[in-house]
Amino acid sequence: MDWLVVAGPILLVGAVVQGAAGFGMNLVAAPLLALVEPALVPVPLLIVASAHGLLTIAQEYRDTDWRGVAWVTLGRLPGTVLGVLAVATLAERPFAAIVGGAVLVCVVLSVVSWRPQPRPATLWTAGVASGTFGTAASIGGPPIALVYQHQPGPRIRATLAACFGIGTAISLAGLGIGGQLHLSQLVLAAGLLPFLVAGFLLSGPLRRVLDNGRIRVAVLVISGGSGLALLLRSIVG
Repeated sequence: MDWLVVAGPILLVGAVVQGAAGFGMNLVAAPLLALVEPALVPVPLLIVASAHGLLTIAQEYRDTDWRGVAWVTLGRLPGTVLGVLAVATLAERPFAAIVGGAVLVCVVLSVVSWRPQPRPATLWTAGVASGTFGTAASIGGPPIALVYQHQPGPRIRATLAACFGIGTAISLAGLGIGGQLHLSQLVLAAGLLPFLVAGFLLSGPLRRVLDNGRIRVAVLVISGGSGLALLLRSIVG
């Protein structure tokens, strides 16, 4: 597995980012892993991402907003359907530009004046956006993270981990029903797991830094980076 020499450190960096801020691993790891070894995306990455979520919940489960998770999940179901329809009917590059632009607008509004609160209607809407964007453009984290941007770091990380865990389980179940899960993918995921665990452990000091009044900045930076990445993909892809 020569690819592991390159893919392992990439995943480790992604795990550090997600371990500290609650999301961002796909932004860091997915595009690079697809270049190193295309078979790593999406199934093996989904598997290791679910393992990361379990580690986060195990550490910060008391801070999980389960009510919010329920509303987000209710929104993700129709959002996933919309994402599938978008993939089937819309051109990839224009849609990526729309999604990236929408995320950047939300980031700018957050900096200027927007102060979202995790209320049922807002959470459901974020779930729809997360399901749509995540299915069609692999950027499901920012809509939920932006809603929770004014919450404490442990609340953001644990809640996002629960949302991602449920969403990933649904995705893997669908792939399994469709016959798209194979033993070789589990082997690839197993090779990445040590790097995932190492990244999660290394994120501990960074978590403490962000929890000292800097978590919102991290949410906005990662969300903005996700939006910019999609815009660049739509231009050069």
